[in-house]
Amino acid sequence: MIEPTVGRVVWFYPLAGGGPLAAIVCKAHSATCVNLTVSREDGLTIGLEHVHLKQDVEEYPRPYCEWMSYQKDQAAKTEQLEAVQKAAEKGFWS
Repeated sequence: MIEPTVGRVVWFYPLAGGGPLAAIVCKAHSATCVNLTVSREDGLTIGLEHVHLKQDVEEYPRPYCEWMSYQKDQAAKTEQLEAVQKAAEKGFWS
């Protein structure tokens, strides 16, 4: 799971369908609830509060936001590297 922080970019999927739209996290209420500044297709921005941040493969009705594919891939690589490092440290100290 990626922890949301202010300034991170996510994809936003509006209620009416379509998307994704670019959005920036303005406040993180929890790991799955954020406030966003969303850039509409015409370039105007709107603020949205308490938007569900979809984590992993859970299903959730629109509107919601989620991490971009690149961010998910980077998080998976980081988790994998951390697991290898922990295993190496455990083997070293055993």
